[in-house]
Amino acid sequence: DLQICQHRAPTCCTKKMEESYQAAVRRERTQSIQALNFELKYMIVGHITAFQEAFESLLRFAENHTSSLFETAYRPMAKEAAEPVKELFTDISLYILGAETTVESAVLRFFDSLFPLVYSRLINPGITDLSEDYTECLRLTRQDINPFGHYSKNMVTELSKSLWASRMLSQALSLGIEVINTTEHAALSKECSRALVKMQYCPHCQGLTLIRPCVGYCLNVMRGCLASVSELDAQWREFISTLEYLINEMAASHELEVALSGIWSSINEAILHAQLNGPQLSATVDKVCGQPKQQEGNLSSANIVPVKEVTETQTFVMAHTSLNNKRREFINYMKRSRTFYASIAERLCDGDLVMRDSSTCWNGEDVV
Repeated sequence: DLQICQHRAPTCCTKKMEESYQAAVRRERTQSIQALNFELKYMIVGHITAFQEAFESLLRFAENHTSSLFETAYRPMAKEAAEPVKELFTDISLYILGAETTVESAVLRFFDSLFPLVYSRLINPGITDLSEDYTECLRLTRQDINPFGHYSKNMVTELSKSLWASRMLSQALSLGIEVINTTEHAALSKECSRALVKMQYCPHCQGLTLIRPCVGYCLNVMRGCLASVSELDAQWREFISTLEYLINEMAASHELEVALSGIWSSINEAILHAQLNGPQLSATVDKVCGQPKQQEGNLSSANIVPVKEVTETQTFVMAHTSLNNKRREFINYMKRSRTFYASIAERLCDGDLVMRDSSTCWNGEDVV
């Protein structure tokens, strides 16, 4: 009653053993593909982590730099500005990691939160009553009166351009992991599991436990079994070319590092612009939001403090170098894996599975 290992000579197999063999080949094939995938997956996961750490390091540096701007130059509003600064960098981080957000919404939300502080602490430092309604009116007015001039729009443009490739790379790496996970769990067809049993276990039914399949026979069976997986070859090569393009874009322009390190400067220029146009802004705000309570004294011009470039660049240079090295290592490894899906059958037939240096091997019917 054998279905797969039929043979003229007496046999020590039963139909139940054939079913056990089918379960065994399915399990072994999944394990073999997982073992092949392991190194590739390990490298991609490792680099996702490494890229994220390098991004976070650059973001932390830029955030600290921006916070120190408020503490040194705009002390009256430093404490209240801490939360909007933190939110801005959290939004940038989420954008890079692929969240459904935009750089524009993050930057404009930051400037919406900043304007009430600049207006009440720097332009009109005598304001004593900053109610929720008045603060909200200032936030909404910011969009119409554009107190920060072209600096807020420039910041959106610079960051959007530089963060795009980082976001795409992050999404592409996650896609790579998804592809590998899917191929690991690709189901074997009934015909395939029967062919694998015939190749690996039918010799056992005749007591030939040490004989192994011929190389050509193994390749034919594996190519048939893995036809759907090897069809990924063209797309995988294209995927790696796209990764190479993204990484070269990022490395050539250094835009990410330049844009992040320049955030504090853009914010400083924007605040100075608002202060220099203080009288016109006050006149417009008074018409739209009314006049808040004020105490006499404090002149706004006394709070204008031009800021010089902070020279703490060591951390930034280290994070920048680390990111560049990781990009280079990663793309060199991925280029070597271009033929991964085209050569999967050859790699599975390598090693202990087939008979290489012997005059006899199993061809599916007999020892030859």
